[in-house]
Amino acid sequence: MSTEPPPPGSGQPPEDDPFRKPPPSQSGGGSPYDGPGNPYDSAPPPPGGTPPPPYGGGGGGGGPYGGDPYGSDPLAGMPPLADSGKRVLARIIDIILVSIVVGLLSWAFGVAEYQTNPDKIEYGKQFGQSVLAAVLYIGYDTFMTARTGQTLGKRLLKLRVANLNDGATPSVQTNLVRAAVLWLPAVFCCACIWTAICGGWSFFDKPYKQGLHDKAAKTVVVSTG
Repeated sequence: MSTEPPPPGSGQPPEDDPFRKPPPSQSGGGSPYDGPGNPYDSAPPPPGGTPPPPYGGGGGGGGPYGGDPYGSDPLAGMPPLADSGKRVLARIIDIILVSIVVGLLSWAFGVAEYQTNPDKIEYGKQFGQSVLAAVLYIGYDTFMTARTGQTLGKRLLKLRVANLNDGATPSVQTNLVRAAVLWLPAVFCCACIWTAICGGWSFFDKPYKQGLHDKAAKTVVVSTG
């Protein structure tokens, strides 16, 4: 999978987001070397040589007068990436909290199904419980992370989800994609196996330590303390 810095994700974070990566400082009024009439743009070539590039251009990179002011690293100006072990612990806390709610509501709606004997499983109830679990897990992740970038588990472990491109709190659309990639396969198909693969990917991913759901949403998880 590509680890190139992504373009801005779906949805734009508000301009007053306190976590948004600040833009590089620039002097007001523009450069005195900008615009038409720049004597360096029309300088004659040296004898026997090729004309120099316009001042501040042509060389690429992150020079002070051209290119990306942050260089090629989208993490510049953001907090450090979160430890993958802390991410796993935060996720376990969230799973426990949401599982309690899923169990109580499944019992209340009469769709609780805990049989392991295939001859006794009521597949209608099992599917209903899976739908309920998917709605609660995805809704919890999307709502909590869209507000502050933190679920309860991440808040306890001092972690936060951020857009890779600007460090801002991800939008509702971005968080919905992130949560759906994580929870839909886990609830309807592969349970703990998919959760372990998706989240455990961050232990091996470089340079952004992303889980598969992070890659789908173009997000990272950073430390807040």
